[in-house]
Amino acid sequence: MALPSPNLDDRRFQQLVDEAKRYVQQRAPEWTDHNVSDPGVTLIETFAYLVDQLLYRLNRVPDKNYLAFLDLLGIQLYPPSAAVADVDFWLSAPQPETVTLPAGTEVTTAAGESDPQTDTEAVVFATTDDLRIVPSELTRLVTAPRSGDVTDRTGALAEGLDIPCFQAAPEPGDALLFGLPTAVPRCVVAVRLDSRVEGVGVDPRQPPLVWEAWDGGRWQRCETGDDSTGGLNRPGEVIVYVPAGHTASLISGIRAGWLRCRVTEAEPGQPFYSESPTVREAEVFTVGGTMAVEHAERVADVPLGASEGVAGQTFRLGRPPVLLDGEPPVVEVSSPEGWQRWEVVEHFGRSGPTDRHVRVDATNGEFLFPPVLREADGTLRPCGAVPPKGSQVRVARYRTGGGPAGNVSRGAISVLRSSVPYVARVVNREAARGGVAGESIDNAKLRAPETLRMQERAVTAEDYEIIARQAAPSVRRVRCLPDRDGGGGPGAVRVLVVPDAVADEGDRLRFEQLIPSDQVLTAVTTTLDERRLIGTRLIVEPPVYQGVTVVARLSAPEADADRVRDAALAALFRHLNPLRGGPDGTGWPFGRPVQYGEVFGVLQRAIGDVLVEEIRLFAADPITGRRGAPVDRIDIGPGALVFSYQHQVVVTAREPEVRG
Repeated sequence: MALPSPNLDDRRFQQLVDEAKRYVQQRAPEWTDHNVSDPGVTLIETFAYLVDQLLYRLNRVPDKNYLAFLDLLGIQLYPPSAAVADVDFWLSAPQPETVTLPAGTEVTTAAGESDPQTDTEAVVFATTDDLRIVPSELTRLVTAPRSGDVTDRTGALAEGLDIPCFQAAPEPGDALLFGLPTAVPRCVVAVRLDSRVEGVGVDPRQPPLVWEAWDGGRWQRCETGDDSTGGLNRPGEVIVYVPAGHTASLISGIRAGWLRCRVTEAEPGQPFYSESPTVREAEVFTVGGTMAVEHAERVADVPLGASEGVAGQTFRLGRPPVLLDGEPPVVEVSSPEGWQRWEVVEHFGRSGPTDRHVRVDATNGEFLFPPVLREADGTLRPCGAVPPKGSQVRVARYRTGGGPAGNVSRGAISVLRSSVPYVARVVNREAARGGVAGESIDNAKLRAPETLRMQERAVTAEDYEIIARQAAPSVRRVRCLPDRDGGGGPGAVRVLVVPDAVADEGDRLRFEQLIPSDQVLTAVTTTLDERRLIGTRLIVEPPVYQGVTVVARLSAPEADADRVRDAALAALFRHLNPLRGGPDGTGWPFGRPVQYGEVFGVLQRAIGDVLVEEIRLFAADPITGRRGAPVDRIDIGPGALVFSYQHQVVVTAREPEVRG
């Protein structure tokens, strides 16, 4: 399972011949015949050939020795990781029966096999599990005020009466419950309502409402799409994305798959209901489903060959690499009782003589069965079981592919490659992320000293950062800080994780793209928890993001106004970027303040000789959108990063100069 060696055939013998001829001209100018027919030139070429052989062997010794040293340390190249995204499968029309999409259903980017403009292949994704799009309807309508009795309004709804959704004077916590015949996990449902009385007082663009689904133990918040009701203000539909944990349960003696619309506390400056909206008609129906897809291909039943019955056998796949960022590969060996599964382990250090263990070199696609070690007294110690001679070895399933090509932007996955009845279109609501290229040999060389120093233990802040990156290669930045606020108690450290993200347009990131997924946080926490010092308290979380709004007024000729505005906005979003901004383009430094002079310089470089008339900086909350007073400097905490929030650039027209 050695690392690939460098190409040794990289020296040219002609260079040595030419150098020797130049020395001849300097030392023996009377020798003028330098043609290949001259005996002296023949000697030069002979010695050049010998020196060439000597030089390339000599110069390659350090690299070969270094790679051999890495092999002794057990350093292996990290395989690529597959990008993952959630894709919505929209039905052509609500169906009376369940529509099932099997695992492995393929979707792609672009419209066809390749993009003719860039001549790049379409990126193919496949679903990770079966998706059942379950039909639904409204069977129960229940009102649940914060203070008061839960009331079943199904009968009144059937009679066409106007049903108040909440109390006469709505309060946070009032809810309207929708009962479905069964649970609809991972489905997209449309809730169609007809209201007579408006929910007076609220802003239809940001009503104080949330939609939730019952998972058997708690209410899970649902994402919502288009809301043409404007917060129950008018007749229309609300698109609700039901989470995977949705479960049918008993609530107030009624068993159903429950969804609810709940009134929340109003944010500062957010209008609230002055009276309750009413519902006269209500419908619920399933319009699609959501399933995770990954930029990887699942391969099944790959024969590796027959066992020779000796220890230390190695088998190689024809299609590497093997992805290890999800389900591990399944290796099986034939036996009289059938196929027996062999467990994939990281090493054979804890393997007993009868343990059916196997190692995998994911980058090269090699599977190594346990060796036999010779002890000091000459006895042989097996490091695991050996497949019997003549038994067949196969990989029952594994995943291959991955890489950064799968990190496509929001809405890029738009083509259903597999044929599925009743599915009209597909789309990814968020950008795919997590795709990482396989490790290079140069990076493995840099990693070796860190491995020797750390010895799989997290002691210093640098240790925590290195191990966190290894646990989740898809993260963009990691920062370890002491927990000075004391929230985690004495001896606590905070590991701040910033995920990679693909902006929908240019460098304009959305705030939700900068929050790492639960899977990433869990992977980092689990790995660090195994390697931290005893007594160290560990906190793994995203950093605090300080929103920054730049309002600039520029003066430019009217004909250049649009170009100048676009250039200025692009420069601001690029510079004040937590992933790729900052002075060196590697991400805004943690704790670095935003200052007037720096922003002025960024704008001036972007727009050339256009006049920058005014700049104002505002600290903003990226969640609530609230902005502070204009300042010349915005301080950033040591564990915080900047986030560009709604920059504004106004370009005023100026008269062209008239020269006499």
